[in-house]
Amino acid sequence: MMLTRKIASKISRKSRYLRRDMAHLSGFDEKFYRNARGSRILIYHGVCLGDHTRFNPIFLKLKTFEQHLQFYTKYFNVVSLDDYYQCNFSKDKFNVCITFDDGYANNHKYVLSLLEKYQLPATFFVTAIRDAGYDILWNDFLGIIGKYGPKEIIYKEELFRKGLFNRYISKKSGKNLADILRSGGFDVKAEMMELLYPLTPFRESKPNDIDYWLQMTREQIKELSASPLVTIGSHSYYHNDLARVPVKDAALEMSTSKQFLENTVDKPVNSFAFPYGSYTRQTVAEAKNAGYNQLLAMDFQFAEDHNDPAMRERFTVNPFISPVNQMHATITRSYER
Repeated sequence: MMLTRKIASKISRKSRYLRRDMAHLSGFDEKFYRNARGSRILIYHGVCLGDHTRFNPIFLKLKTFEQHLQFYTKYFNVVSLDDYYQCNFSKDKFNVCITFDDGYANNHKYVLSLLEKYQLPATFFVTAIRDAGYDILWNDFLGIIGKYGPKEIIYKEELFRKGLFNRYISKKSGKNLADILRSGGFDVKAEMMELLYPLTPFRESKPNDIDYWLQMTREQIKELSASPLVTIGSHSYYHNDLARVPVKDAALEMSTSKQFLENTVDKPVNSFAFPYGSYTRQTVAEAKNAGYNQLLAMDFQFAEDHNDPAMRERFTVNPFISPVNQMHATITRSYER
């Protein structure tokens, strides 16, 4: 019965999306977008030329992203993060704030020129992983190994087998290797990358995949920041889950990443986006102690967050639906309506 309901729900959702696309082609939805009011902060990640689901479900095709920008230009009012916090909104349009997480080099390569083309502001939340001597985030590394690596691996004397979405699952505990590593500090993740890289030396064997994983260099971050349309924010030092590591380690990540970015862009860095949208009351307090006054989550985890002037929720862009359906979801803050 549960499977039947899931299938029916999926069919219904696809049908609804198709009707919405057709309505837009016919111009029947014009009034909906013209009359929409409110505000939303959006989360983008990586942008690539094609095959956006090769390693993870968060990348968007470049042409799709440009269609988003064209839609914003026509119907919405796009504001900077500072303007969003100050509620400098249009009363005549729906207001959106564009943010990018993770600091991919493709943001510098593809996104900046489009922002300049359409004269739209955006904030980029960047890690300091380059300062640590790495050019890839640990979770992207594991996604690539899952794609190209063997069906089974031995890690820490434990057998892991590929399961759904090429994730390595422990035969002993049934836990996902990514989830296991997410609960640890960066030392265990760095060790994992060193141990597993020989299984798939993708830097040498898969040079065309570089858009999917390469992090911005310090110089690219600086060039991005030089645009008057761009704000640089912090996304931690290592991209650890700050709710799962010791508080003192989370505090150090937030303060050292701020220092690295401010030294790089020669500007104050006042905004912080929690990796994975994961945080605790203590990490919020430590972020404020580090000097951040703009704290970005996804869904709030505590009732008091709604009354905290530093906290804001964000809405993650769905790479699997059309721009029309994304815009509808952005306004309604739901992919199910």
